Amino acid sequence: MHKNLIHRTALVVAAGAASLVLAACGSSDDTSAGHSGHGPSSPSASPSAPTSQGQHNAADVAFAKGMIPHHHQAVEMAGLAPTRAESAEVKKLAEEIEKAQDPEIKTLSGWLTSWGEQVAAEDAMDHSMHGADGAMMTPEEMDNLRKTSGKAFDTAFMQLMIKHHTGAVAMAKTEKADGSFPEAKTMAAAIITSQTAEITRMNDLLGKS
Repeated sequence: MHKNLIHRTALVVAAGAASLVLAACGSSDDTSAGHSGHGPSSPSASPSAPTSQGQHNAADVAFAKGMIPHHHQAVEMAGLAPTRAESAEVKKLAEEIEKAQDPEIKTLSGWLTSWGEQVAAEDAMDHSMHGADGAMMTPEEMDNLRKTSGKAFDTAFMQLMIKHHTGAVAMAKTEKADGSFPEAKTMAAAIITSQTAEITRMNDLLGKS
């Protein structure tokens, strides 16, 4: 009787141990399935965060850092039009420029932040680009624009904005050729298309004035 009890106890213990082993195997399978469930996304997502950060290069950084102050200045110029321009066409053009470039500034800033790059404050931006290759207006040109109104403003605004857009198109072409970040290259292509069209439009308006 005593031996039978020991034997039965041993059997119960063995059975319990076997079920524990099976449970452990099952749980191990579940865990690996859980990981493998995340596996396809996790390996691709895990490298994907670094990958998406790794997709950019120095040309992309230069494009974003150069285009932000450039866009800020275009928005500043466009902001003068509602109270100074005479032509309805110029006012409309200025409004379109502001609507297009304001969101792009936010996008460009977001890219720089995600790349671990510093985004300069608007009032602390490097003005070394001013007057360089027509990319940025000089402080004198901006002051003169602020002092004009009516037809004189319309003419000066379009002449300066053509120069400004030409600089932006050149920067965008460099990004398209040398950049590697897909979204930046897409934005560069859009800038080339839209601003080339606006240059044509302003040249036509200047020809009529």
